[in-house]
This record gives sequence, C-alpha cells and structure tokens, in this order.
Amino acid sequence: MAFSSVFLDPLSRSIFKKFVAMLCALLISLYFLYFLTDSSTTMPIPVKATGEDTGYLASDFKQWQSIRRKRLLQKIMSQPEQGMAGRNYYFNSGFTRTNNINGFPADGKDQDGQHYFSSAPRMPSFTNFDALAQRPILAGGTGSNSGSGKISLLGEGTKKLPQALIIGVKKGGTRALLEFIRVHPDIRAVGAEPHFFDRNYDNGLDWYRDLMPKTLEGQITMEKTPSYFVTRETPARISAMSRDTKLIVVVRDPVTRAISDYTQTLSKKPDIPTFESLTFRNRTTGLIDTSWSAIQIGIYAKHLENWLQYFPMSQILFVSGERLISDPAGELGRVQDFLGLKRIITDKHFYFNQTKGFPCLKKAEGSSKPHCLGKTKGRTHPNINPEVVQRLRDFYRPFNMKFYQMTGHLFGWDD
Repeated sequence: MAFSSVFLDPLSRSIFKKFVAMLCALLISLYFLYFLTDSSTTMPIPVKATGEDTGYLASDFKQWQSIRRKRLLQKIMSQPEQGMAGRNYYFNSGFTRTNNINGFPADGKDQDGQHYFSSAPRMPSFTNFDALAQRPILAGGTGSNSGSGKISLLGEGTKKLPQALIIGVKKGGTRALLEFIRVHPDIRAVGAEPHFFDRNYDNGLDWYRDLMPKTLEGQITMEKTPSYFVTRETPARISAMSRDTKLIVVVRDPVTRAISDYTQTLSKKPDIPTFESLTFRNRTTGLIDTSWSAIQIGIYAKHLENWLQYFPMSQILFVSGERLISDPAGELGRVQDFLGLKRIITDKHFYFNQTKGFPCLKKAEGSSKPHCLGKTKGRTHPNINPEVVQRLRDFYRPFNMKFYQMTGHLFGWDD
C-alpha cells in the first residue's frame, strides 16, 4: 500500500521513468559493445578486392578484416585434418580405361586399383598468418604467369601453376620420388601425369592450372611427367610459364634403365622383338640403334644441353635413382633442401620391403597405413646376354662422363 502511494506522487513517477530509461540505454549500449567486439569472428561483411589499397569500405576496415582472417585461420589450424578438408581429389596415371573430361580415369584408380592422389588441402607447417590475413575475401580474375589463381573459400586454398616439376626420367624412380615427397605437409601434387608441356600444350595454362590441387599460403604445387626431360620443346615452354620453376630429374644407370623400359613394354606387348634385336642397328658391327627410345633416353648429357639453354644448373636437381632405393631419406633430404622446405621426411618415414626390394612408406599421405608402390613397379627383368650389356656400357660411358662433368656428380654407373 505504501509502495503504491509513492507512485501516486507525480515527482516520484517522473524519477522512476528516468531511471528505467537510463537502465534501458545502458543495457542497449552494453549489447552493442558486445556485438561489435564479437563481430571480428562472426559477422560476415562483403568486401570487394579490386586492388592493394582500394576497394574496401573504409581504411580501418582492412585492419578489421585482417584480425577476422587470422582468428579463422588459427581456428582451422586447431581442427583435425578432415575438419578443414574442402574436397578430395582422385587422380591416376593410367589412361587406358574410361576417362573423365580432363583425361583422367573417372574412378580415380590406377590399373592396380590404387589411389595415386587422394588428399585434402593441408595447412603448411610454417603458415604465415599475418601474410594470409592481408588477402581479400573475394578475388577478381585469374593469375598471371607467376601461377596465382582464383581465391576460393577460406581453408580450400587456390589452384596455382606448379612451382616445381619432376621432369624425368622414365623408369628412373619418378613415381617413388613423388609418393615420398608428397608426405611433406608443404607439398601438394597431382598424382597423374598431366603431359601438358609435351602433349596438351595447346589446351592452355588455364586448363593446366585447373588440373592442380588447391594449395594454401606457403605450400608448393608439383607435378611429374618423365617425358618432359627428353622432349625438345618442353624447356622453352616451361620457361615461358615461369623462369623460376624448379626442376627435378631422377636419373639411373642408363643400361639398367633401358632394360627396365623394355621390361615394361614387354609386359604390355609380349610379341615385341627381343631386347638384343632392338638394341643394335647392325648386330654384326655392333652399331647401337640410338633411334630406339629406350636407348635414347639414357643419353642424359645430350638432353641436359637443351635444358641449360633456358635454365641455370642451380634450378635443376639430379636425384640418384639408385640412392633413392638404398638411402631414400638422404635423397629426400636433398630434395627438401632444394625446394626450400624444412627437413620433415626422415628415416622414420621408411621401411625396406624385402619382397619387393624397394623402400616403402610407413604412412602414406592422407593415410595411417604403410604404403608400397604398385605391382607394376619392380618387375623382374628378363635375362640379357652379358655381351650386349657390356656393349651398351661401352656405348654410354663417354656420355656418362660428360654428364658427370656437367652436373658435378659422380653417379658411379661405370665403376
């Protein structure tokens, strides 16, 4: 009753109304303050990316976007790999079965039923949040020859032209090297061989870029096509894409490589002539047939001369196919150094498979299970006449010596 009588007084009612109004204003102010503080990670605002310093709604808005991006990137970094996966990509190196529009098998498996490429975009080990945070939310247009591509949703990365290529040689160990180096979190690679610079060049760089996996800031895009090393037009074409491209060549004893090459062809075409008959143009005189691709590929010095017209030796790394088997961690260490990567792939990643006679990965990329190369690798070579083998060694010796001199490496094929 007393409380009711108080509010009968006009002065008391006026004071109470003012108090309620002030309380409401205070609550509204606190609400907006909380909303603005939290907006750096929750409130999406459209931003136009039309230039370095233009296209934003206000100058201080750039700082707001930077903070927002860094918080989102850090959140992604703390999630499991599957939580940040944009999509899975399945490519393959076999072209004999039904392929999709890009020329890759639609089921994503090779002829042995193995996935050559199955992984989601990964955050690199040395992510620069400050650099990433400066990138606009929306992008316009495609990149230039530097390899920059379209920016997609955060966490999915961008498709870029490759900064490094495994260019050869066939039957040298290129598949093993690609599978091994892809274990590194800062490497993203196409599993299939695009053959862009030797067979599909007319399709253009946009087509080529579209084949690449998406990468995040600090990651390197790679592909391998062993026939590049022996294709005369390829060095000029790669140089036209980017003169800074790093090139990796896996080389092997040219005699052993030729026999391995023949063995692969024999498995597909059992009715081909013998190795001996294909090796010699004239068996009586012992003249080697250098027009046969199995012989021609092993003349490494001749092919290297073509590449040195467009790239300095400092941009070419030669990996020993023999040491890739006997000391995979050592060769992978050289590759990581060459690419400017932290040495993450070490001895602990490999074990030697006595049955296959090759090193295998304890854990392949995107898997927790051991992984060895398919049954098409490590085939048993046919018996070759020792006289033929010796004749080939005599033939390759001067070319090998020149190659040792050009590269500064003694590969030991003539010991």
